[in-house]
Amino acid sequence: QVQLVESGGGSVQAGGSLRLSCAASGYTNSRACMAWFRQTPGKSREGVAVIDGAGVTDYAPTVTGRFTVSRDNKKNRLYLQMNDLEPEDTAVYYCAADRRITEPCVFHGDSYNYWGQGAQVTVSS
Repeated sequence: QVQLVESGGGSVQAGGSLRLSCAASGYTNSRACMAWFRQTPGKSREGVAVIDGAGVTDYAPTVTGRFTVSRDNKKNRLYLQMNDLEPEDTAVYYCAADRRITEPCVFHGDSYNYWGQGAQVTVSS
């Protein structure tokens, strides 16, 4: 059974940094896409960053230049380094993983089979 567990959320002031981690247990498809999404109340889920098995990444325009996604396939972990945070980044962040090999990785939530429980990130002005 695949389980994804996020950690590293919290509260910071604008301009600060946070690093999210996602521990994947039971997930062995190191070549498949993994992604970070976020959601705020009343809004649809937004794809933030994606990464394929080779480490090729893509980002939403709203976070490009500020966020960095990475993965450690040996440790089965996904990371999201978030710098220069803005109040608009406040959301629950979810990690997601695909059980198939898809290229390129996409920002559509329906393409991902496994999801974490979410980690709250709050950025104050």
